Amino acid sequence: MTRKKVSIMIPCYNEEENIAAITEAVVQQMELLPQYDYEILCIDNCSTDNTRPLLREICAKNKKIKAIFNVKNFGQFNSPYYGLCQTSGDCAISICADFQDPVEMIPEFLKYWEEGYQIVCGVKKSSRERKCMFRLRTLYYRLIKKFSAVDQIEHFTGFGLYDKSFVEVLRRLEDPTPFIRGIVAELGGKRKEIPYEQPLRRAGKTHNNWYTLYDAAMLSVTSYTKAGMRIAVFAGMAMAILSFLVGLVYLVMKLVYWDRFDAGQAPTIIIVSLMTSILLAFMGFLGEYISAINMRMMHRPLVVEEERLNFDGDEKTEKEPE
Repeated sequence: MTRKKVSIMIPCYNEEENIAAITEAVVQQMELLPQYDYEILCIDNCSTDNTRPLLREICAKNKKIKAIFNVKNFGQFNSPYYGLCQTSGDCAISICADFQDPVEMIPEFLKYWEEGYQIVCGVKKSSRERKCMFRLRTLYYRLIKKFSAVDQIEHFTGFGLYDKSFVEVLRRLEDPTPFIRGIVAELGGKRKEIPYEQPLRRAGKTHNNWYTLYDAAMLSVTSYTKAGMRIAVFAGMAMAILSFLVGLVYLVMKLVYWDRFDAGQAPTIIIVSLMTSILLAFMGFLGEYISAINMRMMHRPLVVEEERLNFDGDEKTEKEPE
């Protein structure tokens, strides 16, 4: 009887302190599940440390471990998405290289997959990171969920299992700026959510900063909500009414107390400054939407590969945009 094949996809960038340990941990976990065949695919997003030489050594020792080297850094969303599309298993599991996604959950994912779930999501119920960051993330997820037309998954980062039928959907999308968390919520089939506590990084420093977090937030907002534009409309209407009322009060005061009332230019300056600030803010918001549209219209490939290891002449399994 042919064993089902499980693909474990590990995106990495500057993970020299973790890459050997995470691949070994995954191998040990899969060796405890002899009923499954497996492959491990590491996709490196142009690391600048010792990650690539280590991956070469790892792949040379174990032919079940494959690697893709990107020609440059294509961002935190494109590379993992592309890696999923290059897997060949009956299901694919996406797991981070820093051990913040518990390897021990793989058997549980497979259990629910065997029960018929096409997608099994790891959802953070708590985290050992700073409490203020977890609360900010909670607020962000709830805002996106409230304003999105799609029922978003709170505290889902992409860690989970995807049936090959859903991976095929990912391959056909040809979206140059994919947001896997939203795509799972929008297009995924029967889904099971598994809560877990997110541990701290095993080693190294996180590559996330306020800019990358902002980039993630804007991608989710511009992809799955109309909130930005609607807030702009409502705020514009509110400020127009407020400006009218201030102007009306100023006119009445001027007519009634024409010989004693002199507010000078204060009302005008306040209104102009306030309106200009709001206008500039929402012009920036509009620019985010236009930028997202522009990226999708260019039809650029998700990533450009530099090298593949242990694929034994296999062709790419994703059609690149024409």
